[in-house]
Amino acid sequence: MAQVELIMPKMGESIIEATILKWVKNVGDTIEVDETVLEIATDKVDSEVPSPVAGVLSKILFQENDVVEVGAAIAIIATEGEAPSSDNGPALEPDTAASNGHNGTPQPAEVVAAPAVAHKAEAVAMVAKRTSDRFYSPLVKNIAKAENIGYAELDQVPGSGRDGRVTKKDILAYVKNRGAAAVTTPQPAVAAPQRTAAAPSAKATTSVSGATEIVEMDRMRRLIADHMVMSKRTSPHVTSYVEVDVTDIVDWRNKNKAAFQKKYGEKITYTPIFIEAVVKAIGDFPMVNISVDGHNLIVKKDINIGMATALPSGNLIVPVIKSADQLNLVGLTKSVNDLAGRARLNKLKPEEIQGGTFTITNVGTFGNVMGTPIINQPQVAILAVGAIRKKPAVVETEYGDLIAVRQMMFLSLSYDHRVVDGFLGGSFLRKIGDYLEAFDKNRGI
Repeated sequence: MAQVELIMPKMGESIIEATILKWVKNVGDTIEVDETVLEIATDKVDSEVPSPVAGVLSKILFQENDVVEVGAAIAIIATEGEAPSSDNGPALEPDTAASNGHNGTPQPAEVVAAPAVAHKAEAVAMVAKRTSDRFYSPLVKNIAKAENIGYAELDQVPGSGRDGRVTKKDILAYVKNRGAAAVTTPQPAVAAPQRTAAAPSAKATTSVSGATEIVEMDRMRRLIADHMVMSKRTSPHVTSYVEVDVTDIVDWRNKNKAAFQKKYGEKITYTPIFIEAVVKAIGDFPMVNISVDGHNLIVKKDINIGMATALPSGNLIVPVIKSADQLNLVGLTKSVNDLAGRARLNKLKPEEIQGGTFTITNVGTFGNVMGTPIINQPQVAILAVGAIRKKPAVVETEYGDLIAVRQMMFLSLSYDHRVVDGFLGGSFLRKIGDYLEAFDKNRGI
């Protein structure tokens, strides 16, 4: 028989912790290989954690809403039919009450003066069999066992946790206030405190004048906030800008979008065209496709492009197109549409938000002409593409310079000035613009 630790998985390069949302399995439950044990969440994605082995869930080491570091053991699974450890349960009392006579006939218990002895006699007298399916954490069970509290009594302890679960604070408060009166029968001598109908302690949600409302951040927003602060603290940010004429791209898309969708079953947006240009520019400037480890530079050979995607909640998630340099425009379009669609439905897999080497965010979606994005650690640069707008611009022709209405947009690149200086960052950004302006408007689909 063996015990296997269930480890908090790594959900991405920059992810160092995850929040436990829900335990799907309870202590004592049988688990099959790859069966979901719990649900977790990071600032990137919600996910399920499967079991690597078949067995029985022996111990749960963290509770729901706990934040756990990546790599930490979160549960113990007993394999080969090993039963859950007795250390997890409350005191298990004999099926029959203690006998005071020599013939084995149960006798009424005498009044006991010492409170400690009264507690012990009370616990021994209780029936060990569970009378409910109420969930108790291993910590609560251990405290109950140490205090000789059986399941019958434990079921009466009011819980302040989620779904009325008994927390550590609840069980300790119960033990502290536990009655010390003597008992005369093998019944629990202490009446469980009753839940009151009083309203829960309310947080202030409005100001006295009513002109201000306080809204608590949701879990994902808190994690995003921490990640953004960490990024600004880690990397000295510099942002460069270029303006790009994308008239040929706009004209090509308008002319071909219906035929493209009919042929491939996909809507063609500007995003895969932008990604195509970024991939080409990274090929020219590979030192933008790196991360930093102390005083070492980790140069990534794969070009994995993350694309920031807005969720209905207003939060952002960054699915990653792996080996984007190996995809043509059709392949990029399919990947962009698939990942963006499933991101909005919260159906991304953990591996689909991992391994990004460069990120693009489209602030033009919100009508913004430019932005100063924050680097998605541990990457060293991020590109923001602004809204495409018609503007008068100087056009060079064989007949001389002309002023014409053109489709113009701004690109802005934020980069880590520890390792990307102005020459590299500016040249890389300009190269992206050059590839976009060189787009072949006669390109086939």
